[in-house]
Amino acid sequence: MTLPETAANPAAADRTFQVDLRGLVDLLSHHLYSSPRVYLRELLQNAVDALTARYALEPAAPAGAFGVRLYADGSVVRVEDDGVGLTEADVHRFLATIGRSSKRAERIAEERGDFIGQFGIGLLSCFLVADEIHVVSRSARTPGAPAVEWRGRGDGSYTVRTLPASARPRPGTTVTLTPRGDAGEWTRPAQVHALARHFGSLLRHPVTFDDGTGGPGAPVNPEPAPWARAYPTPGTRSRALAAYGEEVFGFTPLDTIELDLPAVGLKGIACVLPEAVPAGRRHGHRVHVKGMLLSEQAEEILPEWAFFVRCVIDAESLRPTASRESLYEDDTLAAVRDALAERLRAWIARAAASDPDLLARFLQAHHLAVKSLAVHDDEILRMLLPWLPFETTDGHTTLDEFARTHRTVLVTSSVEEFRQVAAIASAAGLGVVNGGYTYDRELVHRLPEVRPGNSVADLDPATLTAHLDPVDRETELAASAYLARARDALAVFDCDVALRTFQPASAPALLVDSREARHERTRSQLAREQEGGLWGDILGALRQEAPRAQLILNQLNPLVRAALAIDEPELARTSAEALYGQAALLSRRPLRPAESSLINRSFLDLLAHALRKDS
Repeated sequence: MTLPETAANPAAADRTFQVDLRGLVDLLSHHLYSSPRVYLRELLQNAVDALTARYALEPAAPAGAFGVRLYADGSVVRVEDDGVGLTEADVHRFLATIGRSSKRAERIAEERGDFIGQFGIGLLSCFLVADEIHVVSRSARTPGAPAVEWRGRGDGSYTVRTLPASARPRPGTTVTLTPRGDAGEWTRPAQVHALARHFGSLLRHPVTFDDGTGGPGAPVNPEPAPWARAYPTPGTRSRALAAYGEEVFGFTPLDTIELDLPAVGLKGIACVLPEAVPAGRRHGHRVHVKGMLLSEQAEEILPEWAFFVRCVIDAESLRPTASRESLYEDDTLAAVRDALAERLRAWIARAAASDPDLLARFLQAHHLAVKSLAVHDDEILRMLLPWLPFETTDGHTTLDEFARTHRTVLVTSSVEEFRQVAAIASAAGLGVVNGGYTYDRELVHRLPEVRPGNSVADLDPATLTAHLDPVDRETELAASAYLARARDALAVFDCDVALRTFQPASAPALLVDSREARHERTRSQLAREQEGGLWGDILGALRQEAPRAQLILNQLNPLVRAALAIDEPELARTSAEALYGQAALLSRRPLRPAESSLINRSFLDLLAHALRKDS
C-alpha cells in the first residue's frame, strides 16, 4: 500500500539544497571570467556604482567631488572610493550573500539602470588573485554610522566587525587585496595602472593611480571620450576621431562615422577599414557600458554584412551578461543593432551623393560587403548597383558602364563557365558578366530594376553557339571523317564535336559544358552502374537524358585546319584528344583524373609522332 504524500509522510517534506561554499566560490571566481585581469574591472565597477549612488543621494554635489583612488606597490592592491558605502546590515545582506547586489536595495531599485553591474557577484573575481578580500566601508546614508570591516576568504567563510570612526573618517569603501604569489603578473604596479587605463579610460568619474613611490597620483581617465569633447572646427573633430580610431585599432580609417543613439544613450564611432577583409569575417568591436570597457570582441553589436567597420561605442542602456564580458541578447540590443545598421547605410548614401572619390575608394576595398547588403536592401541596390565592379567580357568595370554598351546582359552561373566563353563571347560582341562570385549573379539579374532599358538573361550553351558561324557544306563534308574519329575518341567523356568559325582565330577550340550538365552525366553514370535493386530503381526514376558536352573546333584556326586534313586514324584521334585537353585547360575548371591522363597521353603521343617524323 502506498501512503499519500502528506506532512506526516517524510517523502513529501521540503528539503534545502546543500551548498559547498568553497566549491561555489571556486566555480564563480575561476570559471565565470575569462582572465584574472577582470578582478580590477570588477573593483572599478563596484566603486563607480557606489559613486553613482552617492550622487543620487546628494544631487547637489558638484561634478568631480567624489572619485576613485587606486594603489598598488607590489605587496597590496587597494581600491578606495567616495561612494555611498555600506552599513553593518548592508555588509551582512550583500557581501555575505552570493548573487545579491547592493544595487538591488529597495531604495534604489528604480534607479537600477544607472549602474554598470546587475548581478552582485563581481567581488568574487578578486579570489582569482588573492585568498582574502578585506573591505572597510562607511555608509553615507546613515549619519554617524560607524565603519564596518568585512573579511571574506576563498573557503567561503567571512568575519564582520565594527570599527571606530577614525578607521574611515569619510563615507565610502576601501577594498584591499594581498596578492598570492602566482598572481604577480596581474598585480604589479605597472600592470594595475595599465589595466585601469584599459578598462576605465572612458569612465565619467575621476580615477587616479598611486604606485607607492610618493609621487602624485596619475590620472587614469584625464579626458572625456573623444566624441564628448568640444572642437574648434568640424575638420579638427574629424581628425581627432580618426586619430582615436587609429590609436585603438592600429589602422588609419578610410573614414570615421559618428554614432549617436540618444534613446539608449549610445555614442561612439565606426572606423571604416582601409583594406578588404575576407568575406564573412567579422571583427570584434569595443563596447563600453557607462564608460567601463565591457568587451573588445563584441560581434553582436552590428549585423553580419557590416564587416567593413570596427566600432568603439559607449552605451547607457545595453545589458551585460553575468560575467560582464559580452552583451545580453534582448530587444534593446536588437534595436541598437538595427539603428547602427541604418547609420552605416546613411553614410554610404552620403558618400554616393556627395563624395564620389571616397565612395570609389570604399567600393574598391569593400565591394563584397556592399554587394551582400544590396542583395537584401532595395535602397542600397538602387543607389550603388551601377557603381559596383564586376568581371565582364569588357574587363573589370562597373555594371552601369557595362550596361551602356550592352542592352542585353548575359550572366554565367559559375566562374568556370565565364572562363570558357569570355574570349569567344567578346569577339562575337556578346556582353557577358561573370556571375560565379558570391552575390554577383543575383545582383546582375536585378539590373532592370535600376536600368529599365536593359534586359538580363542567363548564358547557356545554345545562346553562345547560336552566335558562332557555321562552315559551308563543302568544308563540313571534307571534315566528316576527322569529326567522326574525334567523336569516337571523346565519347568516353560524353562529348560531341562540331565545326564552326568564330573569333578570335587564335582559339583552336571551345569546350561548352556546364556544371549542371556534368552533374547530370555523373548521376546517369551512377544509375547505370547501380542497375537493379532499390538504389538502382531510385536513380533510374531520377534519370534524364544527360546533356552532352560539346567541343567546337574553330575552322579559322590554322592548327585545326591542319588537323582536319590528317588521314592517319591514330594521329587524328590523338590530335582530337589534345584539342579537347587544351580546351579543358582553358576553361580552368577542375580536371577529372581521366582528363588529366588524356592530356599527358596525347602530349606524349604527339611528341613521339614528331620525333619519328624527324628521324
